[in-house]
Amino acid sequence: MDRFHEMAVFVAVAETGGFAKAAMRLRGSPPGVTRAIASLEQRLGVELLTRTTRRVRLTEAGRLFLERARHLLSDIESAEKEVIGEGSMPTGHLTISASVTMGRSILPPIVTRFLGENPRVTASVLLLDRVTNLVDEGIDLALRVGVLPDSTLIARQVGDVRRILVASPGYLAKRGVPKSASDLKLHAIIAFTGLMPNREWAYVGGKGTSRVTLQPRFEINDAVAAISAAEAGEGITVALSYMVAKQIQEGCLSPVLLPLCPPSVPVQLVYPESHLVAPKVRAFVDYATPKLRAAFQELKFGGRRASPKV
Repeated sequence: MDRFHEMAVFVAVAETGGFAKAAMRLRGSPPGVTRAIASLEQRLGVELLTRTTRRVRLTEAGRLFLERARHLLSDIESAEKEVIGEGSMPTGHLTISASVTMGRSILPPIVTRFLGENPRVTASVLLLDRVTNLVDEGIDLALRVGVLPDSTLIARQVGDVRRILVASPGYLAKRGVPKSASDLKLHAIIAFTGLMPNREWAYVGGKGTSRVTLQPRFEINDAVAAISAAEAGEGITVALSYMVAKQIQEGCLSPVLLPLCPPSVPVQLVYPESHLVAPKVRAFVDYATPKLRAAFQELKFGGRRASPKV
């Protein structure tokens, strides 16, 4: 028999002064109460109650055990209430990861407003240009680009982006607009290594995806720096569409070979699969999904504005 149940039965008998009254309080039966008290006394090896035909009294051991039992049952009740509160209200620390550029430009206003509406939640945003292992690294959610190979993650799509080539209108006026992938070999290439591994550009050709190897004039592992160099007229660079939407809309950059650029890939908010998703995670996913979708929609070439709307 469960020891906490036995303890609760004992407290009920002590407080009501009888087995029948305790059974009524507990919505049980008098024989069930009798069995619980007998099991408890047998397990403890002491007599807790003395019974007469008219009343039930506590022994010395019973009085000592009653005080401890009340405290213990009260602690259990408090713990259950805290868990129930945890289940109904987001609380705790939330850790979110994203790539450096995406996290810097899109996440902060959404996260800070979420915290404003959920005062019992704190958050860390980790901006990393690598794929993180959410479980091993203690990360609750991640904003990721591309199709997910890991089926153990739950994904909520919030947008889509393309890898595109861009250059300044001044550069293209001076050097000419490339008409084919092979024409890129005649141009100054600014390679952002995160999107141009092995100095190759992948494009859509007549027989599917093809690749052309280029010799960059300038190579760097920071997307913002590569885009800035392109804006300054230093050459053609590759970027994700959301990174350069504002510059394209303002006429600072122009797409190059857009029909050859690979199709869009999804941007997804992902978190580990679990039978019980933490309330803080569920609350953030529900809150951030429509705002991220609006932000990525605004960052399309035809969007009304280039800044995220939150």
